[in-house]
Amino acid sequence: MALFKRKSKKNQKEVAVEEEQLVQKNEELTQVVETEADAQTSIVEALVDDDVKKKSKTGLFDKFKQGLSKTRSSLSGRINELIQSTKKLDEDFWEELEEILIQADVGVNTSLELVEKVKQTARKKKISDSSEVMSIIADEVREMLNYEGAELNLQAHTPGIIMVVGVNGAGKTTSIAKLAYMFKNEQQRVILAAADTFRAAAIDQLQIWADRVGVELIKHQEGADPGAVVFDAISAAKARKADVLIIDTAGRLQNKTNLMKEISKIRKIIEREIPEGPQEVLLVLDATTGQNAISQARIFEEATGVTGIVLTKLDGTAKGGIILGIASELKIPVKFVGVGEGMDDMKAFDPEVFARALFEE
Repeated sequence: MALFKRKSKKNQKEVAVEEEQLVQKNEELTQVVETEADAQTSIVEALVDDDVKKKSKTGLFDKFKQGLSKTRSSLSGRINELIQSTKKLDEDFWEELEEILIQADVGVNTSLELVEKVKQTARKKKISDSSEVMSIIADEVREMLNYEGAELNLQAHTPGIIMVVGVNGAGKTTSIAKLAYMFKNEQQRVILAAADTFRAAAIDQLQIWADRVGVELIKHQEGADPGAVVFDAISAAKARKADVLIIDTAGRLQNKTNLMKEISKIRKIIEREIPEGPQEVLLVLDATTGQNAISQARIFEEATGVTGIVLTKLDGTAKGGIILGIASELKIPVKFVGVGEGMDDMKAFDPEVFARALFEE
């Protein structure tokens, strides 16, 4: 009887060990299955992300292509005509190409530089047929526009402060509204500051846009000190834990000296209250003004330290080549372009998509 009991106890120990080993194996198997499942999920998520990015790129390409229709006609359309009429890459071809670029408001210096680069690439690749030139031009344009600093520098700061500058009539107020709309759609809290206090109805116009977008506007009475508006706006942005503060500024270029002093004063107030601000100084330029836009940019760059360009009304002009002149002569990144009237027609600038939309059939 005692022998039987000892044997039973031994069997019970063996069973317990076997059960423990079985549980361990099940856990290991479960871990393997979960790891494989996680891997499969990651693959699916990556594929979905890629698909979303492709659709986003496709949508942006279509929007750019539509918005650049007039520039396409005056630039790539005329280049195609040149290619069809002149098959040989001789001096006449290059001179005609320079003229087409200049007439599209690319600018004289930029046009000469671009043609020289295309010419050198054609020689390096031993290309003699003009039909192969268009793809080279597209590559050079993409390279010319593709440089660091094109993305907004707001992520590391709260609130991120954007000063918006530019002459009256360039589309400054509507650009501010579209930027606010874009940020709000990204679930960010936005506050606007009406620091253009001297232009008639400027405050009222910005209030209308703020109401439409559904964001708060900090304002004073017409004729008030712009610096005081900015101080109150920064205080409000801090208190309300806003993600982004967008500051409208005056744009009376005929009073150049006073205007630049005023904008410099605003900047000093921002730097005093938030030492790392403003993170962005966006200059709004009207694409329809062509080379005048570059002259305006030089003036504002001297006083404000412009960090990026917002190019408006690109859909309403054949002078879209001004983007190349801005990139080449000013070395300031184009960060946003306006390609339509709608609130969602302010698009982050993408050099690759722009080049494709401008030169692809």
